[in-house]
Amino acid sequence: MANHLYKGDLPAGLSFGASVAVDSETMGLNPHRDRLCVVQLSGGDGNAHIVQLSPDYAAPNLKRLLADPKVLKIFHFARFDIAAFQHWLGVETAPVYCTKVASRLTRTFTDRHGLKDLARDLLGHDLSKQQQSSDWGAETLTREQLDYAAADVLYLHALKEKLDVMLAREGRTHLAEACFRFLPARAALDLAGWPEIDILAHS
Repeated sequence: MANHLYKGDLPAGLSFGASVAVDSETMGLNPHRDRLCVVQLSGGDGNAHIVQLSPDYAAPNLKRLLADPKVLKIFHFARFDIAAFQHWLGVETAPVYCTKVASRLTRTFTDRHGLKDLARDLLGHDLSKQQQSSDWGAETLTREQLDYAAADVLYLHALKEKLDVMLAREGRTHLAEACFRFLPARAALDLAGWPEIDILAHS
C-alpha cells in the first residue's frame, strides 16, 4: 500500500477498473471562491493516487476518467466534489455513488453520517480529521496531508459494499440509484444559485 503523488494530472494509461473512489481538497467550502487543489483516487486496492492540480486545470486524463460512463465514481458527500469539478475542471462527473446518501437512506437510527462515523461504525476503523482544515494550496504537501487525503478514499469501496447490503435489506436500492443519478443536477443547482433552496418544495 502506498500513496502516489502526481503534479497536474494522472499519468496516461493508469486504470482503476470498473469503479474508483474519489475525493477532493479545496481552499474552502465555497466552490465559486475556493479553488480546487487536490483530487485523490483509489481503485480499492489499498493504494491512493493523489493529483496536485496546476493553476491551468488542464488534467485531460483526470477529466476523462471523471466523465467516463463505464467507470463508477464512489464519493462521500458527492454533491460538493461534483460541484467543484464542474466549476474548476469544467466536467460533469458521472456515474456516481455517494456513501453519505446511502447512509442517510439506511442508517435512519442515527444522525451521524460523516465519513469518520461510517468508517468507525461499519469497518471498525478510526479516521483522523486533523488535516481537514490545512492549507491545500501549498506548493509542497506534507506527509500528514497526503496520508489524510489517502484515507478519505481508501475505505470507500469497502463502505459501498456494506451500504449496498443495507440498501437491499431496506428495499431502497432503486431509490438510492435515483438519488445518485440526480447528484450532478443537484451540484449544478448549487453552482447556479440554489444551494440551500428546495426547488421542489411547495413554498
